[in-house]
Amino acid sequence: MNTTNSKPKLQPEQNNKQKDYLNSSQLAKDWIEVVRLSGNLFQKFAKNQAKKGLDLPSDELGMMSTFQKFSKSLLSNPDVLLADQIKIWWDYYELWNQTFFGMMGFNTKSKLPGIVENDRRFKSPSWQESFVFNFIKQSYQILAYRFMRIIGNSRGLSEEEQKKLLFYSRLFVNSISPSNFVLTNPDILRATINSSGNNLVKGLQNLLKDLNNSNGLLRIKMTDEKAFELGKNIAKSPGKIVYQNRIMQVIQYSPTTSKVYQEPILIISPWINKYYILDLQEKNSFIKYCVDSGFTVFVTSWVNPDQKLSNLTLDNYLKEGTFTAIDVVTEITQSKQIHTIGYCIGGTLQAAMLSIMATNKDTRVKTATFFTSLIDFSIVGDLGVFIDEAQLDKLEYKMSKKGYLEGTNMATIFNMLRDNELIWSFVINNYLLGKDPMPFDLLYWNSDSTRMPAKMHSFYLRNMYLENKFKDPGGISLLKTPIDVSKIKTPVYFVSTIEDHIAPWQGTYLGAKLLSGETNFILGGSGHIAGIINPPISGKYFYLKNKSQKLTDSPEKWLESADRYEGSWWNEWQQWLANKSSKDKVDARKGGSKKYKVIEDAPGSYVKMRIRPQR
Repeated sequence: MNTTNSKPKLQPEQNNKQKDYLNSSQLAKDWIEVVRLSGNLFQKFAKNQAKKGLDLPSDELGMMSTFQKFSKSLLSNPDVLLADQIKIWWDYYELWNQTFFGMMGFNTKSKLPGIVENDRRFKSPSWQESFVFNFIKQSYQILAYRFMRIIGNSRGLSEEEQKKLLFYSRLFVNSISPSNFVLTNPDILRATINSSGNNLVKGLQNLLKDLNNSNGLLRIKMTDEKAFELGKNIAKSPGKIVYQNRIMQVIQYSPTTSKVYQEPILIISPWINKYYILDLQEKNSFIKYCVDSGFTVFVTSWVNPDQKLSNLTLDNYLKEGTFTAIDVVTEITQSKQIHTIGYCIGGTLQAAMLSIMATNKDTRVKTATFFTSLIDFSIVGDLGVFIDEAQLDKLEYKMSKKGYLEGTNMATIFNMLRDNELIWSFVINNYLLGKDPMPFDLLYWNSDSTRMPAKMHSFYLRNMYLENKFKDPGGISLLKTPIDVSKIKTPVYFVSTIEDHIAPWQGTYLGAKLLSGETNFILGGSGHIAGIINPPISGKYFYLKNKSQKLTDSPEKWLESADRYEGSWWNEWQQWLANKSSKDKVDARKGGSKKYKVIEDAPGSYVKMRIRPQR
């Protein structure tokens, strides 16, 4: 072999990935091209927006006024501010020492305040491999920690103002994370150099596409929406639409067993989102699980309301919704009693329904299950930040123009509750790395928003969230009946989740204590969605329950005495429901009846009404 002056040749794949980073002339040419392409994209975007105009949001959430009050409070206590600044300076001095001695080869293990080792934003090894980026990461974490401490110790603010300040401050702190910027994120910087900036050009194209489809309020594309089609590869459990009116369709699912329990299940789905979170795909479909367990299953598929339905009220959702659905289900199955399940706001509606039934001595509901449902709204978590008198006035004025609240508004608020996972991770992937989002069934559902009728939504926010009247006997009346949930003696099963950011489990626990009958309480792992959609086959998470099933005075005391079980709670709940059902099973039921004839195949037309077309 002749090795004289020989140099190893790079493979084609390596040639594409490796650049001459010191060639300033070539690098300049690459960036000039990036600027040119970016300019062309901005010009096209500007022309499109000039034609349709932008509906830019104002300070509807009250962020500016909250921070103004905080600034006055901070300036009125300069001694406290100075003490906090000294702590920050000392932390940075310690960090400089650790970084310097680490570069010299010394092992530095001392713990600095605010440093979080398992922060998912910095999980890439690149953050630890480089002293520079590790320093950037840790300096940010220290600053974020000290800043939030200053916010938490602020004076002269009401409890509501303090909560609002902490929430918006967290959003701000998360927004300035070094992981969100090209020059301070090692993975993005490497991708930018390797592609000569083409990742940023592609990212800009993704950003402008999202802006074009957002009508001024940026809505980030989270999944490949073209990868899914309702009834084909998502929401595909076979069934029939057996009833519909202006507010809902009722789906009856086809049996998979020859015999079924005598009592059917009616699922009261939330109308703040679409029902098929319970029927994503076969592997994680709660509906399929219930059908395979030998139950006849029905579900409400609510309409996506427009201006014509702006006057819908909770009375309508009860009379034309749940009570009508019970009539349909009992007639089709010829069963005198049924099991019901209410998810989220559907659970709150279920509680109102059960209260009215108790008053009227209506015993058609044999058991009721609540998924992450609030009855007592005294603990609502960060959602309470968005609900005060001033913000509701602005929201009601906005809804009065269209007759409904746009689903994108609710989606934005829910995304803000988990901004690192549902906003910034996609900013990095879509706009900075220039990648297209992957197909993901849950995020497809999350992007399929629904509207909220103005009259119903205003009543719900004011009476439940703002004034918390629902828990009080006679606090509100629905269908001309004073609501008193303490009258409910139906056996119930509450399932909440320990990381729920929409319906905190401590709040759902307080609601469960208000009922008078047998009350079982289960606390699942994870959050509002993943903790519920957790099939046994996945082997994920855990659940907690108290063997005595006695609800203690406080949720904290209940948690102390609860036992932990690995895996899903589904099987335990199914066994409880089976024990509450009649022992004698009946032949499997086909869709519909003489009175309620089949209208169309599941999933039906109502669920396919989207706010915006697929891209």
